[in-house]
Amino acid sequence: MKKLIEMKMKGYEALEKVAQAGGNSARVYVPKKWKGKKVKIILLEK
Repeated sequence: MKKLIEMKMKGYEALEKVAQAGGNSARVYVPKKWKGKKVKIILLEK
């Protein structure tokens, strides 16, 4: 069982999206202006 963890982050923008199927993985699309930028993806559900 995975334990719920709490994180505190600072950033410039935030999105909440549903990951889309992509073969053997999943994808989350972000705005084009984010290309080449460092991002973090956080799983919000079990």
